[in-house]
Amino acid sequence: MKIMHLEQGSIAWLEARAGLCTASRFNDARSKLSRASKNGAAGDPAGSALDYAWSVALERIAGKPVDESFSTWQMKRGSELEIHARFAYELQTGLLASESGIAISDCGRYGYSTDGLCGDDGLIEIKCPASPSKIGAIWSNPETADSEYIDQIQGGMWITGRQWCDFIMYCPWLESVGKDLFIKRINRDETYIASLESDLLGFSKLVDQYEAVLREPSKYVSL
Repeated sequence: MKIMHLEQGSIAWLEARAGLCTASRFNDARSKLSRASKNGAAGDPAGSALDYAWSVALERIAGKPVDESFSTWQMKRGSELEIHARFAYELQTGLLASESGIAISDCGRYGYSTDGLCGDDGLIEIKCPASPSKIGAIWSNPETADSEYIDQIQGGMWITGRQWCDFIMYCPWLESVGKDLFIKRINRDETYIASLESDLLGFSKLVDQYEAVLREPSKYVSL
């Protein structure tokens, strides 16, 4: 693994991620058909995995981001609140979370943008949702609060070799009732990671196939 100390959201950070399967999209990469259909058999890659594979293949060739994602006001809000979330976490736990940019796997195919490294063994993953239903779901069901992000979290531990990750939700709207900061520690799960790694290797083979299609000499020319 190597770590590139780049500001998240910067042009250099975006370019460093280009052509990588990133942890925030591991759930898409693992997406499979749940039942046989005209589009394939159960267990075959589903639409989100296929779309993402084409995107990664194009980025490998272009050497830069090619998706059409854009920064919504929710994303900007989350970025602005992240520094406050990190400070609140450090104040409550006594742990220091150093910013570290993007971690890239030894094979150079997978990346994880860390929100912070804690000591030699820990990570933090910060979420600052604007959706009231997401905020409510986390506080009403804290045991499953990380379920939406588990591929990203376990994937981050897989890439970095870390042993635990503190999942953090920060919501200043709840400060008056003492629930502006939610922290849940998630330990490394080797069984889960083995399954994740197997699926991601399958996804990488799909990307290789798509890249080969795009690089194949064309039989067609413009007239």
